Amino acid sequence: MTTQISTLAPRRRRHDVAVSINDIPYLDPPVAYTAVTAEGPTGLPEITLPSGHTALHVTRYDDVLKVLTDPSFGRKETNVEGGPSFQPTTMPPDLLLNLDTPDHARMKSFVNADYSPAGVEELKGSVRRILDRRIALLRNEENPDLFATVLDRLPVEVNAGFLGIPESDIDYFRPSSRVVQLSHDTDIPGLLENFWLVYHYVTDLVQGTRPVEPGGLIDRFLAARGEAEPPLSDDELVAILLGSVLGADQNVLSVLAKAVYVLLQAPSLWSLLVEEPAAAPQLVEELLRVLPLGNISTFPRIATREVRLRDSVIPVGALVYADAFAANRDPDTFPHPELIDPFRDGKRHLQFGYGMHHCMGASLARMEITTTLVRLAEEFPTLGLATEPAAVPWDSGVLLRRPTSLPVRW
Repeated sequence: MTTQISTLAPRRRRHDVAVSINDIPYLDPPVAYTAVTAEGPTGLPEITLPSGHTALHVTRYDDVLKVLTDPSFGRKETNVEGGPSFQPTTMPPDLLLNLDTPDHARMKSFVNADYSPAGVEELKGSVRRILDRRIALLRNEENPDLFATVLDRLPVEVNAGFLGIPESDIDYFRPSSRVVQLSHDTDIPGLLENFWLVYHYVTDLVQGTRPVEPGGLIDRFLAARGEAEPPLSDDELVAILLGSVLGADQNVLSVLAKAVYVLLQAPSLWSLLVEEPAAAPQLVEELLRVLPLGNISTFPRIATREVRLRDSVIPVGALVYADAFAANRDPDTFPHPELIDPFRDGKRHLQFGYGMHHCMGASLARMEITTTLVRLAEEFPTLGLATEPAAVPWDSGVLLRRPTSLPVRW
């Protein structure tokens, strides 16, 4: 039996289920920058990035939204040797996250339909089949680990099927994907080795050196590349698909694992999910609001013109960090922002960015996370964490932060 997920609010609003993030240990990441001053000459706080550059720190919701939606804040000039960055290396210039207008629009428009809510809806059956198989394995374990047995493999298997990547390839590229998203500066040669392994793997798929499954997204993109104007090059297709290979696996997994970690320590929220599965979409949106993806929430940008914010002016040439994590907890926009309240009204969170660089996999992530939480609540109404939170191990890096083991009981 499969529970249908509705986007409608439950008939009965429950105000007694909210949980404070302060009661969920180890949830928030370490700060990835160094504070310089609470208010610089522009009226904004200043911070120092790991690269040593000083940036204006934008934290108010309305101000962050303005930066994210204004194309005059560019990414391209930050992705250079010695440029301002949270990461220890540069990235290929064709990656969507490094492109500015009009190049970004040309490439993003090529994939929009496939990554739309309607485009990913057909993958829901795949998610359910993988969950059925993985949950059966979990039930037979003497010491069941929800992360290792169910959550860890779900996003990558769904995405491999979506893209048309042979499942037998997963164990080849996936360990390197994790290293790339952690993006630690302690072993830069090792980081680069892992990055190029994934990059060259995707290049082989695009150039036909490795086989792809017929009818998958890679196969369809190769057939339709000429519809872009001008047609997409191999490097551009690799850049688009690399974002999916990394993000639709590692990033989805990070948010999914943290969402489950929170719910395992929040009985009122878990009970809501069990009793009212129609509340799942609202609950997921609220979890997305409070859960940072990694140790940063956006990439730095450079202002190409003077921009006025609410109480400050960003001068041309200024380096800006629009902190979506802080914006999602702005008390002027989200009253009592520390509360995880699935019945919260108001503005949309900025977890997936906004504007030009809005995450292309947002609908896929929402669908996978919502479907998984509803299925787990249906299968395990008394699910709980089988160890102390302090004993839960974590991966923590620039673009990836999540528990790596979730022992459970039911």
